[in-house]
Amino acid sequence: MKKIIATKNAPAAIGPYSQATQVNGMLFISGQLPIDPATGKFAEGGVAEQTHQSLRNVRAILNEAGYDFQDVVKTTVFLSDIADFGAMNEVYKQYYLSDCPARSAFAVKSLPMGALVEIETIAGK
Repeated sequence: MKKIIATKNAPAAIGPYSQATQVNGMLFISGQLPIDPATGKFAEGGVAEQTHQSLRNVRAILNEAGYDFQDVVKTTVFLSDIADFGAMNEVYKQYYLSDCPARSAFAVKSLPMGALVEIETIAGK
């Protein structure tokens, strides 16, 4: 049975979608922009700070559903500039310390609201 996951510790969806959907032990988290849920604004700074905020949002949703980073099996990282890959990766590896999930990372023409990064996540138990 499908269950919608929502938490106030991550930004609310900005369109007709859910923060996450859980089904059959799998958790599908929508792409997380670097929006601080307390302020409704992007994290101050560049791609490193925005990556931290996107991953904090992922963590909040994982925790709301009873998962953690060890349960993540796949991520997709969208960057507004592939030149930011190294800086993003330095932050990313602070959240995934071992048994890292599969990952795709690529540049896109633009991201919603002018973000530098967006991270989509799939977890399973």
